[in-house]
Formats: sequence, C-alpha cells, structure tokens
Amino acid sequence: MNHDSVIDYVELPARDLAAIEDFYNTVFGWTFTDYGPDYCSFSDGRLAGGFYRADATSSTRQGAALVVLYTEELEDAHQRVQAAGGQIVRDIFGFPGGRRFHFADPNGNELAVWSPV
Repeated sequence: MNHDSVIDYVELPARDLAAIEDFYNTVFGWTFTDYGPDYCSFSDGRLAGGFYRADATSSTRQGAALVVLYTEELEDAHQRVQAAGGQIVRDIFGFPGGRRFHFADPNGNELAVWSPV
C-alpha cells in the first residue's frame, strides 16, 4: 500500500488530557501514550493522532474539519458516548450512504460517528 499523500495524523486540543484519554478509551477503545504533561498520542488501531493541552475546541461552527469515526453499531456508539459524558450535538440522522450523529467530547471537540446502516 502506498502511504504517500494520505492523512497520517490528526491533532485536537484538550484542557484535561486525563479526561480525554478516559473518554476515548472507554467509548472507542483507543490506546494512548503520554509525552509529558501537555501532549498525548492515540491510536485507534488504524489511524494515529494526538491531543495537545489547550483551552481551544474544534467545532464545525468555528470552521474546523469534522473528524468522522466509523462503527457497525451506531445506536450502541451513541449510548456509549452519552454514558461516558459526551454530549450529543446532532442526533442520529440519515444521509446518502448511511446514518450518523455528532458529539462533543469532554473538551467540547465535535466529532461524528457514522454507519452504513
């Protein structure tokens, strides 16, 4: 597989790195590596990224890119996000190709989760 010119890493802000790690590990099973008090990296098993300490948030209302996660069980992911303290920003809706919802993580970063069914 050619890895040239593909998205390789995503970074998002977080005020509380421990809370972010707990949220994404609990809801999606991501693993984390800490690099000091102001940065941690994550792996979701396919893509890697990181969280840097900042008071900012990433939101489509502010013009940020929307990170979209895939799941085969959309309702289950919806429930896990809420149970772990995430806020549903846009409830489940259909679009050409599937269904999705948007949520804000404990820092207020907006992401989405989609499923083809």
